[in-house]
Amino acid sequence: MYAAKWSQFYDYRKFCITFVLMILCSIALFSQPVLSADTILDLNGLNQKPIALTRYFSVFEDATNTLAINDVEQPAVSNQFKSDFPASESLNFGFTQSAYWLRFTLKNSDNQVSEQMLELAYHPIAEATLYVPNQNGYHALQSGYSVAFKERVYPFRLFTFPISLPANSEQTLYLRVKTPNRLIVPVRLWQKSAFVHYERKDHVIQALYFGCALTMVIYNLFLFITLRDKNYFLYVLFSFSSFLGLLYYSGSASEIFSWHDTPEMIKQTVSSITAMIFVWFFLFMRQMFNTAKCFPFLDKLIKFFIAANLLLPFLLFFAFDETIKYRTLLVILSSIIAFFVILFCAIKRVRSAYFFLAAFTLLFISLLIFSLSALGLITVSIISSTWLIELGSACEMLLLAFALADRYNVLRQEKELAQQQLVEALQTSEYILEARVAQRTAELEIANQKLKALSMTDGLTGLANRRHFDEVLQNEWQRAKRFKQPLSIGLLDVDWFKKYNDFYGHQMGDECLKMVARVLAENVSRTGDLVARYGGEEFIFIAPVTNLNTAKLLAEKICHGLKILALPHELSEFGRVSMSIGIATLIPNDSITSEMLLKNADVALYLAKEQGRNRVVTYID
Repeated sequence: MYAAKWSQFYDYRKFCITFVLMILCSIALFSQPVLSADTILDLNGLNQKPIALTRYFSVFEDATNTLAINDVEQPAVSNQFKSDFPASESLNFGFTQSAYWLRFTLKNSDNQVSEQMLELAYHPIAEATLYVPNQNGYHALQSGYSVAFKERVYPFRLFTFPISLPANSEQTLYLRVKTPNRLIVPVRLWQKSAFVHYERKDHVIQALYFGCALTMVIYNLFLFITLRDKNYFLYVLFSFSSFLGLLYYSGSASEIFSWHDTPEMIKQTVSSITAMIFVWFFLFMRQMFNTAKCFPFLDKLIKFFIAANLLLPFLLFFAFDETIKYRTLLVILSSIIAFFVILFCAIKRVRSAYFFLAAFTLLFISLLIFSLSALGLITVSIISSTWLIELGSACEMLLLAFALADRYNVLRQEKELAQQQLVEALQTSEYILEARVAQRTAELEIANQKLKALSMTDGLTGLANRRHFDEVLQNEWQRAKRFKQPLSIGLLDVDWFKKYNDFYGHQMGDECLKMVARVLAENVSRTGDLVARYGGEEFIFIAPVTNLNTAKLLAEKICHGLKILALPHELSEFGRVSMSIGIATLIPNDSITSEMLLKNADVALYLAKEQGRNRVVTYID
């Protein structure tokens, strides 16, 4: 009986273990393909703009650099592809010795063959191989700077692959990339017709930039030969280095100099020329700013970075893989130091520094953006940052040419000035006499202006005085009459001010008037308004183009301001300093005068006092 029960239990346990193993096998079999499933790009209905393929990639790192396309297709490797990358312009793998396989799937749901162009828009990539399906498996299309330009699948400065997708089909393609430089992979897919238009436009822009750059180099070389000025020679070396650097970095050098299009040459040149650009630039900047004499501490810093950039090409030649990692860091530091020196000299008002600051601001920003994006610290389109570098380079060449021309012009002016000073030495006494007369005349004019200002200002409060107010009133009266606009005035009187003087003393009374004047000036401050001291404790303001209600609101603001100020007045019914204000408004015409406006305001002020003070009363006919 026990043996039968044990047999039943054993069979039940065996069934449970088998069931669990089946579930685990199912999960292992089906979950991995789902996690690594590729996002399919349907080519039907695409517009003329390129598509960044980053989010359509599945990526596998081949650390051994030995796998072929047949190995990558095997499930053991195929299931290790990672996907779900953000929709950015490029993938950044940093400095790596590994090869990377990028898998993506294209679908053509149209009834016609779809012609596309795949563009790898980053030239410092040594190996770039696209595997396209065919009847025998896959056909390899090779490119990258390790492949001579004339042997590439498509003759363009950037690595480009034609893709033809049959009607109503779906294909999975593989892109294998490897480089000793920083591995950045910005891949874009174009419609073939749109790419042809883009390629033609790109050739025109590249020709314009490099044509202008070469023109500036040759022009300034002739200036150096003519003038024998060391600065022109340094500028030519710097500009020519920039010209060559961008020529190699953009990929145009492989197209132009195809006779020496070797991988080692391109690998070394792109990084080494960048260092030499900074060497010539720092030397040029030292000469233009005269840092050795004017700013010795900056000169030492410049010399250090000149030495560092001179050393870099030698280190790259003997130990490229170990040194290239620090090249980007040196570019960033050199850019920052150069910009700091220019900014410092500009602050110190070195004339040439203004041209440098204008010339290199965009270039330095573009170099920093590119370097930081290369380090992976920020996410910026490599294509956009490259165009920004070319734009900055074109601007700096033009503006630095102006800087040199300005320097030559300054030297010529200094020479002419020296000659002129020799002539002026014979006329010194006459010029000194004329200068003294002019100085005394100017001083007299300034004194007259100050006297006039004093005659128009109340000495105690700093407001306009009665005389100034009368002049402004007549001018505003005529203007209001001409344009048939309302003119308002407010006559103000400090309540029980005599009692205030008697109780607190005249010195405190003067301080009280100053505080009241400040409140008036703060509240009557529109363009055209004027506040004046009318006499004693009386003030007056004029408000052009202002109706009665608006003028009343203005006066109430003054009363409110005094209330907030809360100057103590023990003999006042309100316990503080207050004002009574009379407001009057007229539209001038031939039958009335400005005196009537003053009279009406005076009547309104009298009514304000009669009604208990600390109030605003308007005059109404």
